[in-house]
Amino acid sequence: MTQTPPDNPAGPFEPSGPCDPSVQANLVETIRLAPGELRKAVAGLSANQLDAVYKNWTIRQITHHLADSHLHSLIRFKWALTEERPTIKAYEEADWVQLADSKSGDVEPALLLLDGLHAKWVQLLQTMTPEQFARTFVHPQSGETVSLWQALNYYAWHGRHHTAQILWLRTSRGA
Repeated sequence: MTQTPPDNPAGPFEPSGPCDPSVQANLVETIRLAPGELRKAVAGLSANQLDAVYKNWTIRQITHHLADSHLHSLIRFKWALTEERPTIKAYEEADWVQLADSKSGDVEPALLLLDGLHAKWVQLLQTMTPEQFARTFVHPQSGETVSLWQALNYYAWHGRHHTAQILWLRTSRGA
């Protein structure tokens, strides 16, 4: 009998409290380590294994999604740091993972993008002040105002969340 994949194999998203330097350092370290953790999770997988499905997306799509999503996040950070409460550009992630690069493309370019992207993002995050983490953007789909502190919390979890999905498939289904 096939096990049903859990909704949150890395645990539910639980944001930390107010901006705190030690928590900030831990979250930034999680962002720094995320590309390497993802790379280890997909290491040695065959094309068939990369196409193993976790709920609705394959390992390949999850890997490409992380690159797309985290690229958007870095840009959102830059907008919020340079504009007053900008409304960000949303994207339809479910549509993006249906594009050919995500459905059948090699995962190595996505992994390389994440390596450089996260190195650049960490440089920015390490220089940010509590006042900068308090800056906000508006998400046009939800109308929610999101602080950069909230976004940091979310994206630290987001990388762990999707990497845990891949690891769950490898463990439970031999992907």
